[in-house]
Amino acid sequence: MRWFGFGFNAFEQICVHGKVTEDAGSDVKVTCPTELKSHVETSSCCLKKPGEIRASWSRRASLHLDGDSCVCLAGFVTATSVESCGVSGPKTCGCTDAVISEYHLTLTFPGRVEVWDIQKKESTPKWSMEINTQSDHTLKLPLVPGGYITNKPPFYHSLSPCLKAKSLALGAEHALLLCVTGDVYTWGLGSHGQLGHGGLTSEEEPRAVEALCGMPMSSVATGGWHSVCISAGGDLYVWGWNESGQLGLPSQGVRKALQQNQHTQQGNLGQEVKSSEEELQEVEKLKEFFISIQAFPALLDVTPSCEIKALRVTSTLGVGGNMANLDTRH
Repeated sequence: MRWFGFGFNAFEQICVHGKVTEDAGSDVKVTCPTELKSHVETSSCCLKKPGEIRASWSRRASLHLDGDSCVCLAGFVTATSVESCGVSGPKTCGCTDAVISEYHLTLTFPGRVEVWDIQKKESTPKWSMEINTQSDHTLKLPLVPGGYITNKPPFYHSLSPCLKAKSLALGAEHALLLCVTGDVYTWGLGSHGQLGHGGLTSEEEPRAVEALCGMPMSSVATGGWHSVCISAGGDLYVWGWNESGQLGLPSQGVRKALQQNQHTQQGNLGQEVKSSEEELQEVEKLKEFFISIQAFPALLDVTPSCEIKALRVTSTLGVGGNMANLDTRH
């Protein structure tokens, strides 16, 4: 499977570029789907052909399940480095699933779960728990039998028995729960519209996303402050923070970056560049087309039409079917 990414790229979590500067808007924000590749092309790093992708705001994890399964990181990696599948940092060989956040890397192995602090170079996990793998169906992280794993301590929470969970996605400060019925529940911080209830208030308990009621969902995922889900029919719904265009909706941040890059190119060619005052007037005229916060689920049109099968956020999207520029399955 091939994976493509787009969005915020200041830490090279999507693709490698030259030295990042404040003027390098085209490098900091990837506006077109770009294939994810290893930062170390000459090595045998498993990022060249990742089986699964897990993403956070500034980094991504590639889960390689062929042969001796392991995890590789890319993006903002501090004390811990497993980009080249080395022996430093978390011992990932043999893992079956992974979840990455800005501070921790969670790994599941047959019979246990481990949480590693990826900001420190340690030889032992920060937290671990034995789990009973004898269940009726397979649960992938962050769900485990009887509860779910979180990005911050305490790392384990029990789940209400009233909710028949199928999968769970964790954002920076919010959670998305997909039930076996196809219903979607959200809770946590809501200040960026990431809960999908039409407002910016937070929720302490799981609350059904009413806009999606009656439309069974098959998959959910979250970014730091935005959420996405795929319906049983292959439609893509998005909501939450869109300042960098991460929802695929009109974004003022992306438009400014493109305009800045265009003006730089015009200046290099000796063409007349509009004054900053004229540019601001144009931006003011176009403001009504920009969406910074989408507080309820919006159906995202994908062209050409296709059936979406998988996704990872904040910066990656996997698509199956006949979409040539985003086709990930061969």
